[in-house]
Amino acid sequence: IKLAVSDGYKHAYSAIIDANVTSLLTAVVLAYFGSGPIQGFATTLIIGVFTSLFSALFITRLIFSYMMDQKKELAFSRTFTKNLFKGTSISFFKKRKIFYVLSLLIVIGGAVSLFNRGLDKGVEFTGGRTYKVQFDKEVNFQEVRNNLKVEFGDKEPEVKMIDNKFKALITTQYLLADKTQDGSKKVEDALTRGLTPLSSYITLESRQVDSNISAGFKTSSLYAIGFSLLIIFLYILLRFKKWQFGLGALIAMAHDVLIVLSLFSIGWGIFPFAMEINQAFIAAILTVVGYSINDTVVVFDRVRERVNGGGKSQGISLVVNKALNSTLSRTFNTSMTIIVVLLAILVFGTGSLQGFAFALLIGVVVGTYSSICIASPIYTDLVKKNQK
Repeated sequence: IKLAVSDGYKHAYSAIIDANVTSLLTAVVLAYFGSGPIQGFATTLIIGVFTSLFSALFITRLIFSYMMDQKKELAFSRTFTKNLFKGTSISFFKKRKIFYVLSLLIVIGGAVSLFNRGLDKGVEFTGGRTYKVQFDKEVNFQEVRNNLKVEFGDKEPEVKMIDNKFKALITTQYLLADKTQDGSKKVEDALTRGLTPLSSYITLESRQVDSNISAGFKTSSLYAIGFSLLIIFLYILLRFKKWQFGLGALIAMAHDVLIVLSLFSIGWGIFPFAMEINQAFIAAILTVVGYSINDTVVVFDRVRERVNGGGKSQGISLVVNKALNSTLSRTFNTSMTIIVVLLAILVFGTGSLQGFAFALLIGVVVGTYSSICIASPIYTDLVKKNQK
């Protein structure tokens, strides 16, 4: 067991470092391009990368060493999990065309939805004033829209039900050009005149974003996502010394972003929680990119290990297939622990936190899928094509 623990850590160092560095890169990009609470989230993420890296490499090993010194039994499985994923020989490469078609269909469906329905853009993208209000009784949200439209000079506001039938998120561009305190008061007075006949209410939260800021936010969001993809591609290229690894990872990450966007467009208005495209969503997208590459790096590291260990003579498709099957247990365990946490946030969270958790949940599932079914087969196809 001592030898197994020692070898386990020794062989895992490369994958752990690469996976954490790529997550760190996305967090740094998020901190640079983000603002306000998003910078706070990015800072927490950066601290989390270092602390989890420290605990994974040192704290856990100290615990194992202590247990072995005390002659305590070390078990890494239970009876029902002992042979789970052991000896699997799933032919992922042969099924790659099915995976490609499945992903393409979802992306096409999302593109159609994006063209016809668009996305539920938050105030950061549209500009305007937003108010989160809570009513004393259940209200008809169409009546809320109609009343406010009259008060807002025929400018129909966007009214969304959030959390329950007593809370609403109201977004309006009424008097947006008037950035003075007097302008804000006029909007709040109009809001009061429109809502009071329906029910007494309290304002839980309010904020204002003018059109110039929203235009800047769109630009910085695109830069953040694009720069994250580019910098991770370059890092993978540098570390693995083969452009096929970098391109495979880049396509997989872009695939994950498109799938999350597609499902947010398709699911908007269907799911019982806000699915706004706002600052939290951009943070979620970049976190998804970090998770996706984290998983992909582990698989690629195993491929590199097998190729350098003399496995290349077996044929690249067989080497990749063995690498994928050998990492299934790790992939399943990692994904499930994250999914449990995200499900808890989705069920017990409120408002935009649910949308954030949902984006991450989709991203974890899709990121796990893409690392196995998209990135690795694409790498294999590129290598085979280059060998011809």
